[in-house]
Amino acid sequence: MNIKLLLAFLLFPFCVFAQERVTVKGRIINEKGEAVEYVQLGVPKLQIGTISTVDGRFEIAVPCDTVEFFHVSYQPAAYPVTGDVDDVVIVLHEQELPPAVFIGGNTKEKYLIHPGVKIDERIGGADFYRPGGGGKGAELGCIAKVRKPFLIKDIQFTIQDNHIPGCVASINVYRIEGDPEIFINVLHKPIYFNIIESDSRQDYSIQPDETILLEPGRYFVALQVVAIDDEAVRRILETPESERHPRAFHMSTALYFKSSYERYAAMGKMVKIPVNIGVGVRGLEYQ
Repeated sequence: MNIKLLLAFLLFPFCVFAQERVTVKGRIINEKGEAVEYVQLGVPKLQIGTISTVDGRFEIAVPCDTVEFFHVSYQPAAYPVTGDVDDVVIVLHEQELPPAVFIGGNTKEKYLIHPGVKIDERIGGADFYRPGGGGKGAELGCIAKVRKPFLIKDIQFTIQDNHIPGCVASINVYRIEGDPEIFINVLHKPIYFNIIESDSRQDYSIQPDETILLEPGRYFVALQVVAIDDEAVRRILETPESERHPRAFHMSTALYFKSSYERYAAMGKMVKIPVNIGVGVRGLEYQ
């Protein structure tokens, strides 16, 4: 017991030091000098992350470590943090993905991912976005096992209610490989869409503009909030709490009897969740 106490005492200053953070502010551009929107950034191994604004600006508090940057259309980048910085410029280089190859033969329509059996709404739903957690940068979705080439035609989900002003979301599709697992983007360009503010249920059906052909393997299909109206949120925060909507800053979904996964900001590890938010993926399976 005395040895354990001594080790705890000796390690305590190190632990405190390891958690000290500095502030990094900057902007993210491409090789043409254009702003890159909604870039995931953070320190994956520490589960610290956020998303840049639509004009590529970001601010993050991190230990002196390496901040990594991820975007569907660009190659990953890294920035070694050694102290506070006010205007670092990160340049991302375009991602060159092979074009989709069309396959001949017969196809049949099917669900690659089925939402599962819905849980009675009287029991409640799940806060997909909420104050203090589950916000920008958290990806929530399902694992799909592809046995035959599959062409994604439609991605479906339902929002029970949304009280996040100016909510912009994205759909991400990754191929999972290796041990430990790595996530390889399969999209050529982001899939962005708006989630409207509403007290009532809204069913969404997203048809990708690009051809998303999945070869046999394991994939992660996820939803992510990438932006909110910060000015509108500020105005709400200035309103006395007693005068706010009781679910201000919340967005919820229905629940289904099927497991799903949450992956925190900047490509961190996944956490298994025993219920599903109702993500469905339909398309054509090649025979």
